[in-house]
Amino acid sequence: MHNFANWETLPWTEVRPGVRRKAFTGEGMTIALNELLPHHEARPHQHPHEQLAYITQGVCDYHIEDQVYRMVPGSMLVVPPNAVHFAEVVGDEVLINIDIFTPKREEYV
Repeated sequence: MHNFANWETLPWTEVRPGVRRKAFTGEGMTIALNELLPHHEARPHQHPHEQLAYITQGVCDYHIEDQVYRMVPGSMLVVPPNAVHFAEVVGDEVLINIDIFTPKREEYV
């Protein structure tokens, strides 16, 4: 049996005030749709997963270790495993981004 879903029907999970996500997981990877509101509390974190981040709406400063990348719709970057990182919304537009993780994020299932 194949996994199948539609972003429109997957429920949102509130991560913390101002941040929510939807996720879909296969055998070896996870894709997550994230919504970050302006002025949310940015929380630096790290995990053992390689992460691809893709911005679809809004602007953010994406911090990876000591580097900062200004990301706009269409921007992509790779977060290496175990690197401390976080996104900080710039301006008043909601940020929507898609993250792909490998290996899969068990806690997102």
